[in-house]
Amino acid sequence: MPEIEIYTTPFCPFCYRAKALLADKGAAFTEIDVMVEPARRREMMDRAAGGYTVPQVFVDGAHVGDCNDLYALEYAGKLDALLGLGRGMEEGK
Repeated sequence: MPEIEIYTTPFCPFCYRAKALLADKGAAFTEIDVMVEPARRREMMDRAAGGYTVPQVFVDGAHVGDCNDLYALEYAGKLDALLGLGRGMEEGK
């Protein structure tokens, strides 16, 4: 499975939605709370080419985007492949 990182804050409804989608997919992720670790916000912005809102999602170091971008991938049928959740994997093939 790919390495998934998500930058969040505790009071962000979009963060909850993004984490819920990943959890529903069974995807393990590392959560980085930028309120607990404020210095990590600069790191997030640098990695996200200036993106300053949370959540910001990264898969194997590549910037995926925010919650809306994550759901857009889901609706386009591309999120499972990005997360390494292909149909053959679900069937044990």
